Amino acid sequence: MITEKKKLRRLTKALLETAEDLHTGGLLGESTYRKITKRHLGEKEKSDLAPLSGEDIRTIREQAHMSQSVFADYLNVTVGYVSKLERGTKQPTGAALVLLNVIRRKGIEAIL
Repeated sequence: MITEKKKLRRLTKALLETAEDLHTGGLLGESTYRKITKRHLGEKEKSDLAPLSGEDIRTIREQAHMSQSVFADYLNVTVGYVSKLERGTKQPTGAALVLLNVIRRKGIEAIL
């Protein structure tokens, strides 16, 4: 779990050991345990974010019955950015990609 290259301080080692014991004993939930170890060990979580094409994004927006302007407001991006996404000249990243995937899976109501 801990690589030789990554030298941890004594306090960090103690924290990780305690967290592991609490997790094993059922006193620390999986998500909290992963958050602690991720912070200190840099473990990467697998991303379940699907890449979206311009047509996918347009379909998501149209199914929500929204104009580009209103959709942009909900995503907290510019109308121009939504337009570029829909034309396929830009790919969504970061928070916009996460929100688009949530909307695709659960509908626009998930963010309203």
